Amino acid sequence: MDSACRLVVIGGGCAGFSAALEAAEAGADVIVLEKLANTGGSSAICGGALAFAGTDLQRANGIEDSDELLFKDLREVGQFENDEIIVRTYVENQLATYHWLCKHGVEFSPVVEASAGQSVPRWHAVDPADMVRLLQARCLASGKVRLMTSTRAQRLVRNPSSGRVEAVLAERDGAQFKVSGSDGIILASGGFSRNPDLLHRFAPGFEKAIPLGGEGNVGDGLRMAWQLGADFRDMCYIKGTYGKHPVDTTTVHPLLAVYKGAIAVNQEGKRYVDESLSYKLLGDACMKQTNCSTYQIFDQDIFESGENRIRILDIERRLEMGLLMTAPTLERLAQMIEVPVATLLETVARYNEFVASGFDADFGRKCLVHHHGKLRRIERAPFYVYPSGVMLNATYCGLCVDRDMRVLDVFGEPIEGLFAAGEVVGGLHGAAYVTGSALGKAAIFGRIATRTALARSGSAKTGS
Repeated sequence: MDSACRLVVIGGGCAGFSAALEAAEAGADVIVLEKLANTGGSSAICGGALAFAGTDLQRANGIEDSDELLFKDLREVGQFENDEIIVRTYVENQLATYHWLCKHGVEFSPVVEASAGQSVPRWHAVDPADMVRLLQARCLASGKVRLMTSTRAQRLVRNPSSGRVEAVLAERDGAQFKVSGSDGIILASGGFSRNPDLLHRFAPGFEKAIPLGGEGNVGDGLRMAWQLGADFRDMCYIKGTYGKHPVDTTTVHPLLAVYKGAIAVNQEGKRYVDESLSYKLLGDACMKQTNCSTYQIFDQDIFESGENRIRILDIERRLEMGLLMTAPTLERLAQMIEVPVATLLETVARYNEFVASGFDADFGRKCLVHHHGKLRRIERAPFYVYPSGVMLNATYCGLCVDRDMRVLDVFGEPIEGLFAAGEVVGGLHGAAYVTGSALGKAAIFGRIATRTALARSGSAKTGS
């Protein structure tokens, strides 16, 4: 049952299929190993945003964006804890990858909103499950890609003489076998949001977060590379995402009404954070509040400004789902969520004064999100509240790589034959997260990893 090909890809999500399709276009044969019966992983259930800059969709909406502004946002939001080289690699390759996805039939919705960490709207929205299915279909139609589902990668195998990673030990239906890749092995296996042991080791503060993300995200690729001496990045910056309704079991997507003008208040009825921050930093702040749960408070004007094409801004859908509570007055709203009435009234009144004066003396909020959007007063009835906790749907940290997606060991040297892409890669996000950069890096870094691997035999394509 042993198999051989030029490139072995571990993981059947956006990163894995982007890598495989890039290889197929270069004429290389590929085997994709996916341990679950179904493909998609976290990619298929994410918010469906890709962060691109300078696209035709932005220009069609009068949005001026550039590589340098994207680079600036990624570095600033990451608090300069991210790897400047990896950030620059993302930026230099993002527009070409946007065009590559369009060429393969990926359809993006019009760019209309900014989200976490975006100075201008660059939310290029897709149906993520559809996108993964499309990339998978393109791979299989090429005749170059073999997909093996229900197949778990267990160990990486090195050549005993050269030390190069040349194969994967895999298991399927109780049988173990070897899959060899003459040009390399690409880890596209996701993070470890579903592994309590790794979370306790690297992010002990998040035991109370709502665990989500792909069912198979237990850190397989991380551990296999770890065994070979791979180094890690950003492990101390594992963060949850704010805005998950505590009793919502129908969707993994949070609501960020704060990015349309809502305020976040705690159980005591007080604001506790600058609501324009990345929703990862909002998650940090929420975890410090009573019961690790707070409320997003807003009015009818903010409700009507919701954007139903963007999952995290689709306020109306939450009302239809029965997740929003509404009241004709703020007093009644406070009673419904059992926060001190006088305190909530004072909090909203004080915030409205800040909006009018243009200065938030409490938390320094200046915009709706990052550097984008004017603040809105909360004053027009009816009023709304969305209970909000923190979910851990991705880990946003992982293996050290160089700009060519070669996995690096603890001495900064490449582990020959081993590459990585997607959530298993660290270094891009740093201390926080720009919306769309996770799914974006899956496609971008998957292609780069393949090009590097195939360049060893002189068959990689460049450019498009």
